[in-house]
Amino acid sequence: MERRPTEENIIRLYTAAMEGDADTLERLIQNDQCILNKVSLTSFSETPLHISSLLGHLDFTVTILRRNSKMAMELDAMNRSPLHLACAEGHTETVKALLGANNDVCLIRDQDGRVPLHLAAMRGRVEIIKQLVSERPESTSMVLDGDTVLHLCVKYNHLEALKLLVSFACHDDELLRVNEDGNTILHLAAILKQLETIKYLLSVFGVKAGVNTLNKMGYTALDVLEHSLCQDFSSLEIRKLLMEAAAIRAMDPNNLQPKPTIAAIVSRSKVSTAKTWFRKFNKYLEYKGDWIEETRGSLMIVATVIATMTFQVGINPPGGVWQQNTTSSSEGSFCSSDNVCRAGTSVFSYNPGISYYRFLTFNSIAFVSSISVILLLVSGFPLKNKLCMWLLTLAMCVTISFAALTYLASLEMVNPYQQWDNYVYMYYIQRRTIEIWVALLIVVGAIYTTHFLSWSAKKLRGGLRCMLQRFRQKQQQTSSPRGQDINI
Repeated sequence: MERRPTEENIIRLYTAAMEGDADTLERLIQNDQCILNKVSLTSFSETPLHISSLLGHLDFTVTILRRNSKMAMELDAMNRSPLHLACAEGHTETVKALLGANNDVCLIRDQDGRVPLHLAAMRGRVEIIKQLVSERPESTSMVLDGDTVLHLCVKYNHLEALKLLVSFACHDDELLRVNEDGNTILHLAAILKQLETIKYLLSVFGVKAGVNTLNKMGYTALDVLEHSLCQDFSSLEIRKLLMEAAAIRAMDPNNLQPKPTIAAIVSRSKVSTAKTWFRKFNKYLEYKGDWIEETRGSLMIVATVIATMTFQVGINPPGGVWQQNTTSSSEGSFCSSDNVCRAGTSVFSYNPGISYYRFLTFNSIAFVSSISVILLLVSGFPLKNKLCMWLLTLAMCVTISFAALTYLASLEMVNPYQQWDNYVYMYYIQRRTIEIWVALLIVVGAIYTTHFLSWSAKKLRGGLRCMLQRFRQKQQQTSSPRGQDINI
């Protein structure tokens, strides 16, 4: 059966991906501008980008990403992205190119629940781990079957990768997190008898402080070592290291702690419940995915419409403008020979009171806020940044609020006060509408401001903990030689 030209080009495309032939790719694209889009119509589960990423063909990968960057998010039959394959194979430059196209793929799990960072940790790809964490730091908190990336580094015995990830951990809690068996990374290193890993972990302040943490079985790291079936020379060395770090055996009668009272258990339960609810609330307040990117077009339209409305109302205010210079007050104005109402100026601007100036203030704020939103959207700032998202949300709230206030100020101007008493029902509805709007605005503003302050406090606290941890490590390193001299 004779193949059609499109099928032949697709086969040539996949062959070029296998060979990394970027010149052939360029020729195919010149002959058919949509050839990369037609890949999704084929029966192949992998895209050419999957193949070039797996084999590390950098030029071919860059060419595809330049022509069709969305292909970086395509998944194969195993739910793996091109970034998964490049990380597993250790193609550093290819990983850098894929991250430049879209770093959201760092958070995508494959069929086995692995994100790219998991594969890099399992293979010990230090440079790739550095790139992934710098692009999406939150990927370090994603677990695989209960194991953190630190557990994976220990389980697959990649000490350099473990050191790098520990340097990124700013909280001691991250170093003492447990897997499904309740084991910390120190427990796991003791079970696997990784002497060099244990030496390093005990030099880390956060790990050493939790050397006697219990797992689900109620064992410390020293306990799991003692219960090991095979005792060899490395076991003796590890036991010595743990004992020097003040490790104890939880099963030793001398170390048994008094049982907690019922009041202590109830108090601990209340604290735990409060923490759980706080975490759920904080998680609910978190920005969800790329909603800001998805609604960028809608926000642009809304901001543009409000800017147009406020601009139009500004140059053509309610009541119109004077068509010619007027000095007579016969038309209900306050014009006089001393107060000439000039042609082209607003009629209401010559009336006493603050209604017109209130209207002008509200309208001007709404206009400036709306064009500020437009500026933020077209400026190219990273909208996924929490600060930019908070500023954009605040600007939109201000824009909509003052657009509503402009409407109310216009009603005051064009409806005489004497007539408001005749429309009691309308006044009641307007008042209740304002109250509901203010309440809704306060709730939205409070939620986003609370989340922003919480995120800022977390970042500040994390930075301070990092500085304190580094200071303690430096103190420990400078004091250790003296301790050795004294022991000698």
